[in-house]
Amino acid sequence: MCFVVLAAGTWSSEARQSASVNGYVKDSETGETLISANVAFLENNRGASTNTLGYFTITNVQAGTYTLAASYIGYKQYQREITLAAGENLRIDIELIPDFVQGEEIVVESEAEKEELKAIGTAQVKTELIKALPAIFEADVFRSIQYLPGVKAASDFSSGLYIRGGSPDQTLILLDRTTVYNPSHFFGFFSTFNPDAIKDVRLYKGGYPAEYGGRLGSVLSIYNKDGNSKEMSGTVTLGMLASRAAIEGPYKKGSYMFAVRRSTLEPLLAALRQNTDNIPSLFYFYDFNGKITFDASQNNKFSLAAYTGTDKVVFPFATDAEFILNYGNQTISGNWTHIFNEKLFSNFVLTGSRYFNFPEFEFGGTPFTRDNNIYDFSIKSDLEYLPNEKHQISTGIWSGVFTLKLQDRFDNQDSFSSRIQAKYTSFYVQDTWRPNDRWKVIGGIRANYFSDGDYMRIEPRLSVEHKLTERVRLQAAYGRYNQFFTLITNEAFSGFDIWLTSDEGINPAYGDQFVLGAKTIPFENYGLDVEVYYRTMEDLFELDPFLPDPAGLAYPDLFRIGTGYAYGMEVMFEKQVGRFNGFIGYTLGYTWRKFPGFNVAPGDGDNQARFYPPKYDRRNDVNLIMNYDLSRKWKVTSAWVYATGQAYTLALGRYARYDDPFSSGDPLDNFTVGKVNASRLPSYHRLDLSFSRKGRFFKIGASELQLQIINVYSRKNVWFQSFDFEENPVQRNDVNLLPILPTISYTVKF
Repeated sequence: MCFVVLAAGTWSSEARQSASVNGYVKDSETGETLISANVAFLENNRGASTNTLGYFTITNVQAGTYTLAASYIGYKQYQREITLAAGENLRIDIELIPDFVQGEEIVVESEAEKEELKAIGTAQVKTELIKALPAIFEADVFRSIQYLPGVKAASDFSSGLYIRGGSPDQTLILLDRTTVYNPSHFFGFFSTFNPDAIKDVRLYKGGYPAEYGGRLGSVLSIYNKDGNSKEMSGTVTLGMLASRAAIEGPYKKGSYMFAVRRSTLEPLLAALRQNTDNIPSLFYFYDFNGKITFDASQNNKFSLAAYTGTDKVVFPFATDAEFILNYGNQTISGNWTHIFNEKLFSNFVLTGSRYFNFPEFEFGGTPFTRDNNIYDFSIKSDLEYLPNEKHQISTGIWSGVFTLKLQDRFDNQDSFSSRIQAKYTSFYVQDTWRPNDRWKVIGGIRANYFSDGDYMRIEPRLSVEHKLTERVRLQAAYGRYNQFFTLITNEAFSGFDIWLTSDEGINPAYGDQFVLGAKTIPFENYGLDVEVYYRTMEDLFELDPFLPDPAGLAYPDLFRIGTGYAYGMEVMFEKQVGRFNGFIGYTLGYTWRKFPGFNVAPGDGDNQARFYPPKYDRRNDVNLIMNYDLSRKWKVTSAWVYATGQAYTLALGRYARYDDPFSSGDPLDNFTVGKVNASRLPSYHRLDLSFSRKGRFFKIGASELQLQIINVYSRKNVWFQSFDFEENPVQRNDVNLLPILPTISYTVKF
């Protein structure tokens, strides 16, 4: 708190003579705060953008009369003439009016202003785009993010995020500043985030600033809606796979928001069971989001947000065998936002997160069960201090306790039990320095402490931006990152995921990231962004898959330690305004891994290894997203994607060994395979279309009918290949992904 006292008391005589303006920028219809809205004085181009809580401040303004303007994509521009006296601190809460003009070009701000908001390696995904994009059965946050350059999808059946050569566990996922450990439903088919509950989705693909840490690769920060503070409203959506409902509204001192979603698979499963074997006898998921805000005063705001979601599956796969899955997430966060004065802004958060999975198997009357729980409780404090117009200083601390409990039982007897508890603390300080209107430098440092192994790690961060011309900005960033966790995942069922930590003898993974970028406006209403990156990954730790029996081994002996690196280029060309808008993104990416004794070439020693591409190394990705307003009621959205085929290891053959003195007498099958992931599946491409029609549902409220066609030209994309070793040569058979698939949903807003 020393920083608070010093900052709050730091006032120069010059500061007393200057004026300042601060406040929140909100949606005029709902009262929701708007993140990254642009606020500026037109006369001198002095301005600021709102932070993640929708707050802005412009300090050290000379006394006089100015035109204050505010803008945000999709809203009408706000302008107001104000007069500032010497030493005045003017509080203005700005409300922007949504622009619903159809069939006309909506210009809410200049292209230069929009480009100013784009930091290197970042992307902001609007909920309107998430709901508009063609989706397999259901609008989904993660699947929308997968359309961005640098983000790859594993398959049609996975919502996992593979960002710039990193695995899913290298992305920190935050919901209202709370860590979410297993953000998936339906075996990874959907993410856990209900689009009706979400206000903002912000992705830091790489080179992210010092305020974030704990992961080697990237950060995905998601914020729930605060709730409509003007009037009660709601929405109900009926879909083929899942349906959802949300309600929000005001009360005397704040607002609320509640949203629920549940799968509606039961009728489909019941019909399939009539004619098909091996259909789950029970399969559903649900989730709930809630948030309550309390406006205690003009300078104090409190909120309480919670999430809970669960998947349950009962699947008989033989006459005397079945498995039962029960897994999910629960989070809670309490937030206090306090404005000390026009120069000092603070935010304090208490968080709690739980991930659980309780799989059960029974085969021939013999049960196997697992209890796996993760508990993460933490406290965060962040401060923003603006001593003058050239500097913005941020600092904060994040401290918590992580607990992992894992217990296996076989035939009602304990077979394995483990309890890991670790304390962690991180502290950062960061300065955003603007020496003039053409340069911006963000320098910071983050210190991390992890109790298991008594590790202390220091992470420097630096980014530089230069406005070469009014239409061209050049950017560069560097950062060191550490990760104390690793995810042991089952690609078939996400309910089996296990998180493990570094410990004495198992160093945390670390890596460096280097990013160069250029953001340009080639011509009016269009933007062109180009970024190149290179990143290293050292001390990667994962369970050794070749251990014959882990029983009795020390914790460090369970792992293998590897290294990796990735590099690539991303290009995005977009049009954000007008009846016709959209973007095309291209990614050229390479990622490599190496572990001792793995992928050894003939003649190499036992400890030698060679780099190999993981399965999510796709090399070339193209995403083309287009939106067109056909009329005031009808809109069409298309999404076409192309990707280099997935890497895999080719099975070459099988041979049998007879009369082996170390066997039980039965012949032993041995398989011959090619180099690890040296082969490629056929390239992947698919076209999806979505048609939406706006209307009225009787006199209750507005409605939207959405008709979608997934995989329009029925491309037979290959998921994986199966091998028939009874044939000579070995016969390969393609297992395909989704065929052409029509879907329908209906939404009513009231």
